[in-house]
Parts: sequence; structure tokens; C-alpha cells
Amino acid sequence: MKAQLLTLTATLALAALPVSAEPDLSKLPPASSKTGLTYAADIKPIFEKSCVKCHGSEKQKGKLRLDTLEAVMKGGENGAILTKGDSKKSSLVVSVARLEDDGAMPPEGKGDPLSKEQVGIIRAWIDQGAK
Repeated sequence: MKAQLLTLTATLALAALPVSAEPDLSKLPPASSKTGLTYAADIKPIFEKSCVKCHGSEKQKGKLRLDTLEAVMKGGENGAILTKGDSKKSSLVVSVARLEDDGAMPPEGKGDPLSKEQVGIIRAWIDQGAK
């Protein structure tokens, strides 16, 4: 009886915890219509302006670097940040589109958020295979 009561208490306690909702992907800016996007020509300049201060060679928040294509593909302490060919499944896109307060990049007060156009270019780059 005591074990059943403990199990019931634990179950009720877990039920009271907030459930992390999935981000609303319908709020993503559309992917850019530009084709032939590359990291070097199109993505690196965006990252250099807004991201490498915290995710570059000198500092790697979350063990994530965005200053080279190889580093972007490697990801950080939480694993891969993009899914080649599917920007909607890429945590990088959710972060830079600021769909979740908790993981919004750059964080509030740490730099200017990316524009819808910049997020669209990143989306198109990932959708085109992230080369």
C-alpha cells in the first residue's frame, strides 16, 4: 500500500510539471527563393555579424562554433543543429527565428536579432543541402 501511495504521489508530481511545447513552425519566415547558396558566400557573413562573438574561435557557448562550415556541421554540446535538406527540423533555424524564448539567438541584449530575410536565407541554404 505504501509503495502504491508513493507511485501515485510521484505520478501526480510529474503531471504537475510544465510540458515543453513544440515551437510553432508556422511562424517561421519563408525560405528565400535564392538558389546556389553557400556557407562561405551567404551564411558566414550573417554569422560573423550576429553569432561568432559567442560562437567563434575565441568563445564557444554551448561548445558551438559557427565560424566554419565544418564546425556548423559538427554542432555543439547538444548535438547537430541542422538537418540538411529540412530547415524546419533544424534547431538552428528555430533559435535564430526566435520561436522559443528559452533558446532565442542571439539572446535578449546580446545582439540584434536576425531579420526575416536573413532567417529565410539560412532556411534556403539548409533546404539546399547546407554546402
